[in-house]
Amino acid sequence: MTSLSCPCPTATPSQGDCVRLVADDHLYQVIGVDDRHDRCWLRRWPLARHGSEVFEISLQQVRPSRPHRP
Repeated sequence: MTSLSCPCPTATPSQGDCVRLVADDHLYQVIGVDDRHDRCWLRRWPLARHGSEVFEISLQQVRPSRPHRP
């Protein structure tokens, strides 16, 4: 069974962490991180019924968030 919460984030986000964007207050889950190119891939959290689109963004555009509890 998949957990419905995101793990607590660290200073540098890791796969599975929840973050927020600097530009909005929605919650996103980190899908992947490329430290070498300062990029990460996110999707909206919680997941939509038919999935959530994944998008790439600069690590400088994300900020840590507390874990989401349904």
